[in-house]
Amino acid sequence: MDKCGCNAKSRLIYSCSGASNTEEIADQVSRKLTKEEYGNMACLASVGAHISGFIESAKGAEENITIDGCPTACAKKILEHIGVTPPQSYILTGMGVEKGKTPVTEEIINEISNKIKKDLSFKAEQGNNAEGGKNSGCSCGSC
Repeated sequence: MDKCGCNAKSRLIYSCSGASNTEEIADQVSRKLTKEEYGNMACLASVGAHISGFIESAKGAEENITIDGCPTACAKKILEHIGVTPPQSYILTGMGVEKGKTPVTEEIINEISNKIKKDLSFKAEQGNNAEGGKNSGCSCGSC
């Protein structure tokens, strides 16, 4: 990890942080993935507000992923609105989380984050085998 806190391979994580349990879980999962260095959580609200530095960070990142609580997929749609199509997009209601029913617990947060980490690790292995392991500079917006 370099001095600004980014992984050598820049991966930005955008999370819906809406008003229901599914969005709260999405937010907590994103924070957990960031803490465990699977990427850097980025400010979705700033992208939605069209703040140029955050838009440029999204466009310059090697990889953007979105974690949405429900099929409305606000995080994914906000990125698509600026011309960024996230290669990985996770919708928690498709991963067993029920809107209005699933409690926000450490167990659920761990379960969902482990599913995403497994998927990200699998895709990283495929990418390294196919592309020889790309490496880029920082695009997190915090440098």
